[in-house]
Amino acid sequence: MASIQRPNRRIVGVSTKLYFSAARTREYVDQLLQLLSADSSVLNNIDVFIIPDHVTLVSVINQVKDHKIWCGAQDTFWEDSGAYTGEVSSSVLAEVGTRLIEVGHAERRRIFGETDEITAKKAAAAARNGMIPLVCIGEQTRGETHTTAVTQCQTQIEAVLSAVPEDAEVVFAYEPVWAIGAAQPAAADYVVGVTSAIRKLESIQKRSGSTRILYGGSAGPGLFEKLKDGVDGLFLGRFAHDPERFVKTIQEVARG
Repeated sequence: MASIQRPNRRIVGVSTKLYFSAARTREYVDQLLQLLSADSSVLNNIDVFIIPDHVTLVSVINQVKDHKIWCGAQDTFWEDSGAYTGEVSSSVLAEVGTRLIEVGHAERRRIFGETDEITAKKAAAAARNGMIPLVCIGEQTRGETHTTAVTQCQTQIEAVLSAVPEDAEVVFAYEPVWAIGAAQPAAADYVVGVTSAIRKLESIQKRSGSTRILYGGSAGPGLFEKLKDGVDGLFLGRFAHDPERFVKTIQEVARG
């Protein structure tokens, strides 16, 4: 079977998690847009997304609607409607202009006990409503070779791909769970080895829909240059909560 061609278009984004107030979120997006206005052509070559909290989601969508920036949601529920108090509908998220939905983050799995099955159902809900599932994957333990990581990630990947249409766009964000909070992050050659092997999985190669792979671990200047042989972009956290750092990363990924 011939390998699927890597998508040419790169992608980079940030999640604010639960760190920002509503006022800080608005300020952050305003600062980001102002910085990007000085280099607006950079957005012609890359997909950029922001994932705020649910409360400020619609506000951010309105802020970025005239710019080439996507807005995503940090979570969703697997049913579109019903008696599910406190949950958020993918149908409603799509209605207000959400472009992608993050599912399967290590924090959701660890704190809330979310399983591969739950992650797959949420990814299916996003795809069913015309949005892109942004699926977080990563191995719990580090093995002697990349095989251990790929085997653990493959289970997560195939649970999701069995639940979404073959032609649906999917983005996977890889971060080794064992490296979260560790004194030393995963080495660049380790990340490239794992993501390159993931890209070769039959379940990904046979898809007709776009399947991009991001690195979702700790970021810093020059990181993408070290990882670009294995990934299509970066999914950032607190490093990019400084809008100047985020813009520099966007430029690096777009032109690297």
